Amino acid sequence: MEYLNQLDNQIEQLLSYEPLPEVEVKQLCSKVQELLLKEPNVVPISCPVTICGDIHGQFPDLLELFRITGKCPDTNFLFMGDYVDRGLYSIETVTCLIAMKVRYPSRITLLRGNHESRPITQVYGFYDECIKKYGNANVWKMLTDIFDYLPIGAVVNEKILCIHGGLSPSIQTLDQISRLDRFKEIPTEGSMCDLMWSDPNDISDGFGPSARGAGYTFGKDVSRKFNQRNGLTLTVRAHQLIMEGYSIHHDGAVVTLFSAPNYCMRCENKGAIMEVDDYMNRKFIQFETSPGTEKVISDQPPEYFL
Repeated sequence: MEYLNQLDNQIEQLLSYEPLPEVEVKQLCSKVQELLLKEPNVVPISCPVTICGDIHGQFPDLLELFRITGKCPDTNFLFMGDYVDRGLYSIETVTCLIAMKVRYPSRITLLRGNHESRPITQVYGFYDECIKKYGNANVWKMLTDIFDYLPIGAVVNEKILCIHGGLSPSIQTLDQISRLDRFKEIPTEGSMCDLMWSDPNDISDGFGPSARGAGYTFGKDVSRKFNQRNGLTLTVRAHQLIMEGYSIHHDGAVVTLFSAPNYCMRCENKGAIMEVDDYMNRKFIQFETSPGTEKVISDQPPEYFL
């Protein structure tokens, strides 16, 4: 009971924009590692659930999301990765979600995104933020070590696959995803890389080269065949800036969710989430950037915003 009270206090502290002391982050990482070790590569999830896309350190907008939907344990959440980088509050974002995972393990599922990676976070802000807020790289190392334990995907009621990026030419079944060795840094090529980096192509069929330099683009024929082969009705993914917050691809076979409104404080996009109710009905909820964001952002954006 004492530890649960401590977790509640930590969550409230983080919700007030106060990062946890390094020793408490270490304790949280140890606890969440135990939980993540027990989760499969593809986590089975039951409805109802609220599915969320990229957050990218935009903590004020995560709080706006919670204001709209409710927080754990009142709402079941599935986050599809990219908690860090770009935004100014990656530490608060990822530690708050981890604390909620430890406090309510059955109420929140955290998947890995392509930014949950050591090389990427050294370029796009998370590493620098850890140095600025803690004076050393210890918290960065603790949290990036935890990223290696995050599941790759989730399946809602055996019908909706949720994954950060997209499909891979070397993956035809969910069982193949389940057999991957996920407990490592994201490779620069191969199946695991593709699942984190790929994007749907709304023009061409088949797999094609990606302008991102990693993963592939995949066409309508690929997603429809993958869904049919695996008994799925839908593949939901994140990874991609969408001006309306969500986009439907491939005649309804794929949905993209992006939950970081006004991305990088300049894109003027909406954020969106998708609620799936007890009867598998789907509802998109769009939202604008938090009304309080202007009060907490810096006047001079970091270089990785530009």
